[in-house]
Amino acid sequence: METTSKPKESSFGLSYPLLTKTNYTAWAMKMKVFMQAHGVWEAIEPKDPKGTVEDKIDKRALAVIYQGVPEDVLLSLSERKTSKQAWDAVKTMSLGADKVRMAKAQTLKCEFETMSMKDTDQFDDFYLKLNNLVTNIRALGEKMEEVYVVKKLLRAVPTRFLQIASAIEQFGNLEEMSVEEVVGSLKAHEERVKGVT
Repeated sequence: METTSKPKESSFGLSYPLLTKTNYTAWAMKMKVFMQAHGVWEAIEPKDPKGTVEDKIDKRALAVIYQGVPEDVLLSLSERKTSKQAWDAVKTMSLGADKVRMAKAQTLKCEFETMSMKDTDQFDDFYLKLNNLVTNIRALGEKMEEVYVVKKLLRAVPTRFLQIASAIEQFGNLEEMSVEEVVGSLKAHEERVKGVT
């Protein structure tokens, strides 16, 4: 006699990241993935904005948020009735009100615009700084198109990359090129030059 049983829900332990004063962007990205893994992200970003979120899902989402915040933040969330309200409150606390957020974005954009790689800089270190700036600007709600970042990256490299940067600009379609493609080409050039010297 064959018996059938319902499949068990997959349960796995997750170590939630803890929100700090400086890690909101990375924290929010990780928490989104954790909430998706638990099937509760819809409480924050519903597929149907006019629909209602099931109470059980909302409470589970709220529990996930509570796991990832320090006690002082947790206490300030106690009046929030839904996970969406709690999520938005954490975002506002971390990124600031609109005027502060806009000011932060402007400061980061200025830093992005003036950024350039020095001859002594390692390419990976420079790209990491550039990428962090772009990620933080986008996290503040500002649009930063891929083509804009690609062009900035090509303008910011020192003379040792001038030949490859010029070739990419002349022969590549910058409108369709990803930052990763440009980074790959620049790194390949850097390795080739290292091999020659």
